[in-house]
Amino acid sequence: MTDASSAPRWPGSVALVLGSSTGGVGQHIRSVARGLTAVGVSVLVCGPAATQDQFDFTGVGARFAPVEIPASPTPADTRAVAALRRALATAGIDVVHAHGLRAGLVAVLARPAVPLVVTWHNAVLAGGLRGRLSRFAEGIVARSARVALGASSDLVERAVALGASDARLAPVAAPTLPAPRRRRAAVRAEFGIATDRPLILSVGRLHPQKRYDILVDAAARWRTRAPAPLVLIAGSGPAYLQLAARISTARAPVTLLGHRTDVADLLAGADLAVVTSDWEARQLFAQEAMRAGVPLVATAVGGLPDLVGDAALLVSAGDVDAVDTAVRDLLDDESRRADLARRGAARAATWPTEADTVAALAALYAELVPEPSTGNR
Repeated sequence: MTDASSAPRWPGSVALVLGSSTGGVGQHIRSVARGLTAVGVSVLVCGPAATQDQFDFTGVGARFAPVEIPASPTPADTRAVAALRRALATAGIDVVHAHGLRAGLVAVLARPAVPLVVTWHNAVLAGGLRGRLSRFAEGIVARSARVALGASSDLVERAVALGASDARLAPVAAPTLPAPRRRRAAVRAEFGIATDRPLILSVGRLHPQKRYDILVDAAARWRTRAPAPLVLIAGSGPAYLQLAARISTARAPVTLLGHRTDVADLLAGADLAVVTSDWEARQLFAQEAMRAGVPLVATAVGGLPDLVGDAALLVSAGDVDAVDTAVRDLLDDESRRADLARRGAARAATWPTEADTVAALAALYAELVPEPSTGNR
């Protein structure tokens, strides 16, 4: 592990490019921007205006240029390419670092005259025409980037298979949560939970990839337990209405909390954390739960097995029976929950930190541009 002061002092300028984001990618870029500016890098963030509103990149020392990159390809992409070209031309950038496939494609089409780095944060899961277009874009981005970074080893392998000339693993560290502001009893009192009633927490964007339908269906089965667990899902996203309807139909003991800024508090009140996604790289909530010493049940997908090792209970994706059984087993075994809590916190202590991430990126930029011509701005 390292700290920000030991990162290479690279006095150049980097443009961090992102598409629409309400969660992990935006949080990661804010973390990176804060760390890079602290070690002398001039940072320009280019992305939708809504991301600046939510993540306040300028508040951590970066400059911001609005480049509207929507979640899905549209004719407006031509305007995004033009906007990115203008931002890069006026800012004197040494390295362009795009985050995600959509931002990567726009950055490739903008044809920057400086090295392009693209971090792959997600796998392509969509089918049909959208999936085919996304996989076509993957190939373009993989072959065009000077360096492809994968947030998990399967993403690195994917980039290599598509023709990336230089693909490397770049684990994304979850930003450190603040200390809880409330005690366990106060958090549980917010939701009217008795001391003996289990509280199960999941946090993430309400998106089909997260498969919260599996968690809702499992929770409906727990309604007959005494006492029945309460499941809290914190996050916002396009699947809200479908999930709300499913919860109502199944009469599942699940509450959708919407966007929350007190995840540390929610973890302080939780007995279990659950991740039911079809795919994840190094999911931020999984990291937060294990750091907080909350036993974790997660799907064995993407980078999660490498992340958690034997310090979480892994289940098959898309399997409501597996989630049901895993949660029941842990709720019925206090000593096993305590063991997972201890092992989870110990495992988390071995992960790269935000400072490690910043140091690795500063070293990469210095490798690509040893003597930046722009200097600090």
